[in-house]
Amino acid sequence: PARLGVAGTSAGGNLAAATALYARDFGGPTLSHQSLLYPITNHAFDTDSYEENGDGPLLTRADMEWFWSHYLRSPVDGRNPFASPLRARDLSDLPPATVVTCGHDPLRDEGIAYADRLADAGVSVEHDHYPGMAHGFLSLTGDVTAADEAMDAVASSLGSM
Repeated sequence: PARLGVAGTSAGGNLAAATALYARDFGGPTLSHQSLLYPITNHAFDTDSYEENGDGPLLTRADMEWFWSHYLRSPVDGRNPFASPLRARDLSDLPPATVVTCGHDPLRDEGIAYADRLADAGVSVEHDHYPGMAHGFLSLTGDVTAADEAMDAVASSLGSM
């Protein structure tokens, strides 16, 4: 296909980012875009956002510890950039990215850091941050204006790929 992208929310955002890295490193397919919506990008719990939002709402540090323990064979696997894309040494030559982060989310800081690292590596990045929203807020489209705005922005970025 002429235009192929990857997208995902939360753990799906992790898989989308890892797929983009894998496609770059192992010969394709060529991706036109990556949409990473409050993505998991690092197997670490030492950020301010984990401190501020580790008790929720919706997603907690305990949830994330449980998820990681079931995702990785061993904690050392969390250092692998295909599990923790933020740990990749080189983020250049990845497809343009839309990254959505939200303020009341333990994943906030790692999502922001990933968007910043992509931009620093020369990747075209549209980073939209919603400070008043919690993890999973895109499921509230039709009910919450910020969710509608975020979904419209993601759709617009996909339409331009």
